[in-house]
Amino acid sequence: MNLEKFKGIIPAFYACYDDAGEVSEIRTKDLCNYLYEKGVKGLYVGGSSGECIYQNLEERKATLKYVAEAAKGKLTLIAHVGAPSTRDSVILAKYAEELGYDALSAIPPIYFKLPDSSVIKYWSEIMESTELPFIIYNIPQTTGYNLSLSAFRKLIENKKVIGVKNSSMPVMDIERFKAAAGEDFIVFNGPDEQYVSGRVIGADSGIGGTYAAMPELLLKAEEFVSSGNFEQAKNIQRDINDIIIALCSLNGHMYSTIKELLKLRGVNVGSVRGPLEPVTGEDLKKVEEIKDMIDQAILKYSR
Repeated sequence: MNLEKFKGIIPAFYACYDDAGEVSEIRTKDLCNYLYEKGVKGLYVGGSSGECIYQNLEERKATLKYVAEAAKGKLTLIAHVGAPSTRDSVILAKYAEELGYDALSAIPPIYFKLPDSSVIKYWSEIMESTELPFIIYNIPQTTGYNLSLSAFRKLIENKKVIGVKNSSMPVMDIERFKAAAGEDFIVFNGPDEQYVSGRVIGADSGIGGTYAAMPELLLKAEEFVSSGNFEQAKNIQRDINDIIIALCSLNGHMYSTIKELLKLRGVNVGSVRGPLEPVTGEDLKKVEEIKDMIDQAILKYSR
């Protein structure tokens, strides 16, 4: 399988709501078009950034549908289908296949602490439900499950597994997964704070929750890494990290801050769904300061 279409900057797609808090077709497609025009490689749809755990099946299917209508054939589309039950995950997986997505992905099951055997069975049943390739999603800080190397080796025996989105914080995990799987396999850097180091140590690509807030900077970081300009790559990662820290510094949730930021950039995708908190009051003025940080960094690296 040609894996080149999975290599590049792939923003994790945000949940797009109307003013009443319902999934919005217009706003979903507007965000697709905005990111396409920025030059990203693909979209990771329905994951953490998509507030998947706070949406029902019909809402998640609607987002998958609207994104496919706006971006299929223009961008690589990865459907995150992780859900509390295997049954619901399979329903989403089959629907994503019908819509023409390029690959599936899923977090491990959440809430109950499950052994490797249960997690492997869960992922395997999703894989066997369609003909699409599959990308493991390892994010232990939110799911409580840390993908071991032994479990990883069992999973990659299935040829449908073409990659892993690794969002664990130790960058060494990226190197170990890449060493175990080999070249014909995609390791996606997950933590945006370590995009450059992740790429240098073995990641082939990146999927991130802050990419859509500053796609120009992530695209530039990838340009520096791929061209071997590691001094500038280090510099831009420092600026990206300053912005990420600012995005997480307000009273509202980071995704709320990003959505307010996108409004200032001309893309209204609504707010966040509770229990995530919106940005309010004086913090809204601070969003303007963060936008200025991003604009100045874009200008700095465009010279």
